[in-house]
Order: sequence, then structure tokens, then C-alpha cells
Amino acid sequence: MKEILQKKIYQILLFLLLGTVSAKAQNNQFYNEAYKTIDNMLEDRQKYSFKDAVFSVEEAYYQGKLDTIRINKELRFLKSFAESIVKSRELNYKGSDKEKVNKYAALYSIICQSLPVAVRDTVIQYKPFSYDFADVFGHSDLPNLFVSKLLATKKGNCNSMPYLYKILAEELGVEANLALAPNHVYIKHNIKSIGWFNTELTSGIFPEDGWLMASGYIHLDAIRNGVFMKALDNKESLALCLFDLAQAYNRSFPNNDGEFVLKALNRALQIYPNFAKALILKAEFHKIQFEKLMERENLKTDKAENIKLVQQNPKAKELYELMQKEYGHIYDLGYRQMPEGMYLDWLVSLKMERNKYENKKLMNNFK
Repeated sequence: MKEILQKKIYQILLFLLLGTVSAKAQNNQFYNEAYKTIDNMLEDRQKYSFKDAVFSVEEAYYQGKLDTIRINKELRFLKSFAESIVKSRELNYKGSDKEKVNKYAALYSIICQSLPVAVRDTVIQYKPFSYDFADVFGHSDLPNLFVSKLLATKKGNCNSMPYLYKILAEELGVEANLALAPNHVYIKHNIKSIGWFNTELTSGIFPEDGWLMASGYIHLDAIRNGVFMKALDNKESLALCLFDLAQAYNRSFPNNDGEFVLKALNRALQIYPNFAKALILKAEFHKIQFEKLMERENLKTDKAENIKLVQQNPKAKELYELMQKEYGHIYDLGYRQMPEGMYLDWLVSLKMERNKYENKKLMNNFK
């Protein structure tokens, strides 16, 4: 009798504890503030700033402990450094938008090139940012995708490096468009001499679109539907930040009820309807819900007869049909998943075969 009573008390305490954790997750101040910041920008209630959007997400993940003083100091230095490069260097570029192009070239140099810098009577070598091949998808530690980590270590990846570039471009008063490829983010610019061109920061070159197509994972439908290779406008870039916020929330509160995550994803998809990563995360949430329901019924998800059996439950049937519809829609958009190992090989191939894919005309302009 005593053991039964102890067990019941334990179950009640566990229930109350889980309820407290769930409430804390759902009403987390920092995540709510980050969502509000980005949503206000989308609704033009607050001045647009990609920098503020990015660091609001990181601040939420760190629960208010992000070192914003150090970050802003580093950003001011990089902005000042870029301005000094613009003043001291003359490009071959002759277009009427030369002032803008000079700033693009300076940012490229800061992130990708080693430069001599005069400090009083001494010349020192500035070291650029480099690609960090450890945990490039943030599986082990989500902050490996963060701009704050890139600034602290000068090592980053295809998430943090283009984000930093866009932040600095906006600090210099010029536009920079993010663009997506499988597992990848890069920069697209439009200048008068050649139109649109790509800036690939992880390898430090300006590849033609043919390099992106050579991966074999960019379906023509994905290009037509704006899934990949589209120059994202500022509001669509904020949609990326909402996805980052949802992903960070999942890491902070792995057993959350999904309400906040779905709110962030749905808002992102209102702005950028064919945003594949947001569509996938939303579908995966519904898949998890379905799998949990199967577990409660003591059924296995890898057996067709069990799936058929559980669909006698109206909620399970609804989830299963929703899941199928969502994954089918993602496929119809032209999205194809690129294996992570193949992605790394793809990145390395750009450096190894740069003569094959590099935009030669642009390189001549940037000298």
C-alpha cells in the first residue's frame, strides 16, 4: 500500500513538473520578444534591421545572456575597416554604380581575403574568416550556426557567413540578397555591368549558376517556384530568421507542445510560402505527433497494417493525411534532399574546380 501511495505521489509531482516546464516553454519571455521584434518589422511597426532580427534569435536561445556589447564593438570595427578599404582602393569597375560595387568588394575582402593592414609604423596581416567543417549543420551545438560564434572565433559556415555579410552590407547602406541552395545559403547581387551574380563566401569565389546546378539536387521546378536560387527580399530574409527562431525553440524546449514553433513557421510561410525548410519542419512536427499517437496505441510506424489500424482514430487519420499532403507539396515544389556528406563534397569541389565555375568577368571587375 505504501509503495502504491509513493508511486501516485511521484506521478503527480512529475505531472506538475512537466506542466510547469511546458508553461515556461510556451510563455518564454525571450522567444516571445524575438518573435515580436521580427513580426513588428514584417508589419512595418518597427524599422527593418536584419542585424536586430538575427541577434534577437540568438539572444532568445541564450536567454538574455548574449554579449551584445562585444558583438556591436566587433561589427563597428568591421564596418570601419570596410570603409577604409573603399577609400584606399580603386577597382577596375567603371559602372555608374561603382560606389555600391566598391562596398561589395570591400566586404568580400574582409570575409574572404588576407590583407595587409598598417598599424602605426607596422604592417600586420589581417586574417579573414574561414569555413568551420566541424558540425556544419549545428546538430551537436546549435550556436555553431550563429553569427555571434563566427565573430568570436572567425570560423563559420554557410549560415553565419552570408548572414554576417548581409548585416555588414546594411550597415554600409547597401543591399545584399540572401539566396538558398540545398543545405546552403549564399549571396546574390545585381549590378549594372553584368546583372545578377553569386557571391560564395564559404569558398571565397563568385560561381556561375552552373555550379549550383551541378550539385544534381536542384530541380528546375525548385527554381521556377523560388525554392532555390531566388534572390530573397528583406522580408523573405526575415522569414529565414523566423525559421531559425522555431529551430532554436525546439532545441531549448525539446518537449514543447508545438504551439510557438508552428506560430513562427506559419508566419514565415505567410511571407515566403515556398520556403522549403519551414515546410519540412512543419511536416516533421506533424510526423512526430503521429508517431507519438502510434506509440500510445503500441503500434509500429513501419508496418502498413498498423498505420491503417491507427487511422480508425479520427485525430490519427487527420494527422496522417495532413502529413502526406505536406510532404507531397514539398516534393511537387521541386525540393530534393541533399545528403549531408555529399553537400560537403559539393562545397570542396567548388574550390577544386573554381576555374570551371568562376565568373571570370566579375573577377576582373573586382581587381
